[in-house]
Amino acid sequence: MKTIHKTVLMIAVALAATWAASPRTMGGQGASDSSAFAAAASAADRAYAGEKVSVDESRDQEARDRAENDRNRKDEAREREQAAKDRSQERLARAQEMYDRGTELLDDAKYQQAIEVFNQVAQQGGSTVEGALYWKAYAQYKNAMPSDALITLRGLEKGYPKSRWLDEARQLELEMKQKSGQPVSIENKEDDDLKLMALNGIMNSDPDRAVPLLEKFLQGSQPLKLKERSLFVLSQSGKPRAREVVAQIAKGNSNPELQMKALNYLGLFGGKESRQTLADIYASSNDEHVKRAILHSFMIGGDRDRLFTAAKSEKSPELRREAIQQLALTGAQSELWQLYQAEPTVEIKRQILQSMFLTGNSDKLVEVARNEKDPTLRASAIKSLGLMGAGKTGGALTSLYAAEKDAKVKRNILSSLFISGNVDGLIDIARKEKDPDLKKEAVQQLSLTGSPKATEYMMEILNK
Repeated sequence: MKTIHKTVLMIAVALAATWAASPRTMGGQGASDSSAFAAAASAADRAYAGEKVSVDESRDQEARDRAENDRNRKDEAREREQAAKDRSQERLARAQEMYDRGTELLDDAKYQQAIEVFNQVAQQGGSTVEGALYWKAYAQYKNAMPSDALITLRGLEKGYPKSRWLDEARQLELEMKQKSGQPVSIENKEDDDLKLMALNGIMNSDPDRAVPLLEKFLQGSQPLKLKERSLFVLSQSGKPRAREVVAQIAKGNSNPELQMKALNYLGLFGGKESRQTLADIYASSNDEHVKRAILHSFMIGGDRDRLFTAAKSEKSPELRREAIQQLALTGAQSELWQLYQAEPTVEIKRQILQSMFLTGNSDKLVEVARNEKDPTLRASAIKSLGLMGAGKTGGALTSLYAAEKDAKVKRNILSSLFISGNVDGLIDIARKEKDPDLKKEAVQQLSLTGSPKATEYMMEILNK
């Protein structure tokens, strides 16, 4: 009998070598030698143990291994793509933060610092470059550097011939030419403060007189701080002409900086008419920066319906994601679930899941974690459940673990149980789990909690 087993083993090993060397195709590529050998070696082991193993069975195992490898590679590719997008968003966010810092420095008349900040913003690229170049030139002009300011303005005109900042740039250049050969006069900050106080006083005492005065401020060459304050005061006025002026600026009939402020103020202080103005601008604009600002204003104004419409119908994936995120901030749980059920793309679905987490919709996240076919979306839902805390989702996670068959998903659930601080759930799983690798994973997660209960369980293991 022993001789027969050895003979079977030799045949199986020979079969493995022959099979690994033979040309085969599946999905357009040759089979992996290592996969073939591993499958056949496994067959040899079982043959030596007296089991009956067929060549077809070994080939089936190889196909399953190759399919698993393909899935892993695709998952890794998606993760790398998402990481690249996240890094891009982080760069844009940092550029916007620096841009805002630059405008604050301008308001404080710290022109040299503002020049340095706007220079960094311009070098990073993105949607803030044109504005950064203009404000860099403005700061250079105010810092008695007119020649440098003209060079910066020339760079803006040459590099961005269709920029909406060109009118402001030409106005600044004209002002510098008019004062050519004269010392640059830096405006007194205290005078600006007095003007701001006067604007408020006139609006309170004589609104009819104040509106045309504020409109004149917006059309003139006043400092940005005064223009923004004028716009702020006008946006709170109930006068028809005041609303019309704010709407015109929101439509882009001024510099881009004031346009963003006007869009924001329409969301903050406007009523039904202002929201309709925002909707009209959104429908007619091709500027993604403008559309983002409008979506934010819809959120501020609580306009859930228009956000829902944008999340459903917007063609730009980036703007759809923005609409979904803003929709979440309004607490729109049912609308987000409708979007998820109708959405065909995995990437947008992932954004919806993140938004569902923001709204605290644990019930739907559990449903996705239990029934979703896409493994990456299931993993995202499970992770969100962990972030919600043990008190809210601990029972759901342990229930999901008990019903799950996929070892990779089970590991995701163990990780979420750790994140949520669900020590009891991890201990219960560690006691019951039959798979040694998963049991080790549960124990490892417990070891990281620092919980007294976890320590007692570790002692229990050591004393066995």
